Order: sequence, then C-alpha cells, then structure tokens
Amino acid sequence: MTTQAPAWLLLITNLPGRNATVRMRMWRALKSAGAGMMRDGAYVLPNSDRSREVFEEQAVEMQEAGGLAHIVSFEAASPAQTTSLVALFDRTGEYVEVIQSLHALKKKLAKLDELDARQELTSATREVAAIVARDFFPGEARKQMEGALADAETAINARFAPDEPSTAQRSLSQRNAKDYRGRTWATREHLWIDRVASAWLIRRFIDPKANFVWLKRVIDCPKRAVGFDFDAAEFTHVGSKVTFEVLVASFDLEHDRGLVRLGDLIHHLDVGGIPVSEGPGLATIMAGARALQKDDDALLRAMTPVFDALYAGYVNAKT
Repeated sequence: MTTQAPAWLLLITNLPGRNATVRMRMWRALKSAGAGMMRDGAYVLPNSDRSREVFEEQAVEMQEAGGLAHIVSFEAASPAQTTSLVALFDRTGEYVEVIQSLHALKKKLAKLDELDARQELTSATREVAAIVARDFFPGEARKQMEGALADAETAINARFAPDEPSTAQRSLSQRNAKDYRGRTWATREHLWIDRVASAWLIRRFIDPKANFVWLKRVIDCPKRAVGFDFDAAEFTHVGSKVTFEVLVASFDLEHDRGLVRLGDLIHHLDVGGIPVSEGPGLATIMAGARALQKDDDALLRAMTPVFDALYAGYVNAKT
C-alpha cells in the first residue's frame, strides 16, 4: 500500500544575533525559488523533490551560520487553510507588470531598431520564464501573460520580418535529395529565422553546392529555381509546419533528433507556440547579425556556425 506524501513543506529557521548577510541571502534564494513566507523565519512550498532540495540547501547554510533549521511536511488542516496557503503563491501582480511592459514595447516599436526591440523582448521572456518557474498554481493571469508575449513577438516579427508566407493546406510528398543537387534556391531577401535556418539546412543536408538567390519580389523568382518560404513556393509553410520543418519532413530527415529540436526552436520564433528556452538568445543573435552584415550572403555565412553549434548541442544532449 502506497501512502501519498503530504502536500506541503515548511522550513522553520532561527538565527541568533543580527547576521543580516545570511538572512538576506536566504531570503533572496527562497524568493527566487517561489517560497511563500508565513512569518519571519517560516517559509512554505508545495511538497516536491525540488522544494525539499531548496529547503535543505538553506537549512545547511543556516546551521553553518550558527542557527537552527527544521523542515516539516504537513497537510492543511482544512480547505480554508489550503486556500490561504495557495494565496501565498499568487503571481498575478508579477504577471501584470510583465503584461504592461509588453504593451509598452508594442507601443514604441516604431521608434526602436530591431536589435533593441528584440533585446527588450528577450528580457521580458527571461522574466516570464522566471515567474513561470515559481508559479505552482497557474491561472488566468498566466494565460493572459502568454497571450501578451505571443502578441509582442508577432508585432516585432511583423515590424522587422514582414511578408511572412501564408499557410498552405496540402499534403507533403517525399523528395529525394539527389534530385536537388547543384540547384539554385530562391527566397525573399532580408533573411529572418525561418529563411536563414532553411538555407543552412539546405546546404548542410540537402544540396551542399546550393546557390541562393535573394528576391526583392517573389514574382522575379527564376523559373528553374527552387523557391522556399514564400507563397506558392515549392517549399513553404504547410499546415502547422514552418518552412524549415517542411524541408525536414519532405527530405525524410525527421529521424534526426537534432533537426527536430532545431525545428521546434525555429517554429517558436517564426510563428509562436510552445516556448523554447534558446529562442530569445537566438533571436537576439540573429538581429545583431542582421544589423552587422552587409547583405544576405554575409548573413548566412555569419549564422552558419551558430546553427552548426545549436545542432551539435541538440544532437549531443543527453535528453
């Protein structure tokens, strides 16, 4: 017979004297972990292995400083007490601050250059991730924050990466890479995430000798060129897949976990969806590279080692 673990963990501390440094360090660590403070020296967390680890780390530090620390697991005595405990973890105010900053970012987009805009979005995304990590009882405020973050990402992409292709509704047919060797590939100029990642994918896994044409107008696409990432192109958004994912699927590369994980990252940055932790960093790198490079050929050369490194990291990751 298994017994369910108590729902809550309580850390009780007592530090004689006025060791403000230890107290402040402990308070910051517990706040970062999302602990609720019941009173001075008494902190609570929902029971989990991670919560116990956090409390044990602080208990050791408290004891090394000459204080006392006890960790107690317990059940709430009543539904009312459960409600009051859960209220200690309400993150609504924190989410509201982020939502307001995202609204402000959208309002001033016209005055920002791309690098500054994406750096602000990166900062907001990191703040959101930190709040989510300590949001043990997510509710409507978190949903609103996720919507505001997606809206801000969409607004930035619309401002700095316009003319994204619409989604085609068609089945994907399998292609043989041998039929696409030594070809000319064409896409819209002023590359952004999906296009530059797709160009990297083409050179690395499909057509090592690919020649790229960057189009000012898609109607000027050479007749014999293989178009990608624009409406009516041979390879573009299909269903829920962005162009990078379409290329991976079309050329039977979905067995490669590095490309699949990279596809998740490209998808998130191009059209939103499930956040990927590396996303804000890659977007900032991409924006910076686009500001520094003189043309799209130079941009692809600059971003190639970045995608090489990401791919290698994903392939070699243990999980």
